[in-house]
Amino acid sequence: MRQPFPFSAIVGQDEMKQAMIMTAIDPGIGGVLVFGDRGTGKSTAVRALAALLPEIEQVEGCPVNSERLEHCPDWAEIGSKKVTKRPTPVVDLPLGVTEDRVVGALDIERALTRGEKAFEPGLLARANRGYLYIDEVNLLEDHIVDLLLDVAQSGENVVEREGLSIRHAARFVLVGSGNPEEGELRPQLLDRFGLSVEVASPKDIAQRIEVIRRRDAYETDHAAFMKRWRTQDTKLRKRILAARGAVKGLRTPEAALVDCAELCVALGADGLRGELTLLRAARALAAFEGAEAVTRAHLRKIAPSALRHRLRRDPLDEAGSTIRVARTVDELFGPVQVAAE
Repeated sequence: MRQPFPFSAIVGQDEMKQAMIMTAIDPGIGGVLVFGDRGTGKSTAVRALAALLPEIEQVEGCPVNSERLEHCPDWAEIGSKKVTKRPTPVVDLPLGVTEDRVVGALDIERALTRGEKAFEPGLLARANRGYLYIDEVNLLEDHIVDLLLDVAQSGENVVEREGLSIRHAARFVLVGSGNPEEGELRPQLLDRFGLSVEVASPKDIAQRIEVIRRRDAYETDHAAFMKRWRTQDTKLRKRILAARGAVKGLRTPEAALVDCAELCVALGADGLRGELTLLRAARALAAFEGAEAVTRAHLRKIAPSALRHRLRRDPLDEAGSTIRVARTVDELFGPVQVAAE
């Protein structure tokens, strides 16, 4: 089976890659929403990041990828105590998917042939400890998106139907992508994604040529291309793992909390999810960069991703949400200081 495209080899799309890395460091950030043109590397980035991360340990045959036998759900019939390694799971959720396929349902075949009531796990079970990727998330039925966001936040899938009462762990990073020309997500759903990123096809000719060159090398000389980028991916993996260990002990000054609150109030963001996500993402970024504490530089860098999708539309301000966030950041924090040569 051909290996996914190396994460380090993706040309440009720095904000998207940054958001993906932040969720790898702290999955509790709440997933990533990527909106933009087709063919801009959205699905490539998800699969590349999952391949970049270290393999997970799981009990052989466990339907929810549990690391230890005692963590396997009671309803699962585990015939082995052996622990094996497997790549971080990436599960695609197709358009038109039914709720039963997502959450799981009664195993009809087993009920008819053996007269036993058993649970057939759904996509949420397969995605546990990995990534759940939804392409064209803006075209997915609202009740399915609501369900996914609720489970992603709680980390548990609960099925109460057809005489079944099932619970199992469902901790995954939710990544949604779509083209805004084909429809928008409801504001209350937008707010539930941790980070939001806008991507576009590169306008720079040299960058477009480099994209073509790397993709062609990946297709025509796969082994050599993968070998060439393995070192960069290994370095990035080590940085992510180091940041995972450092993020919990990172110092968060009181001034950072004040900055988060003032920024969200100035932007008119509803609720407190904006502040919490901004702080959590800034903390992950600080850990990734090897800093000892969260600073305004980290908040400035992550603010567009954490806040652009939480803004109310202002009929008197035609500027896009990204510009509004940047403008407000400059007003509160002051413009970026350019070092003198």
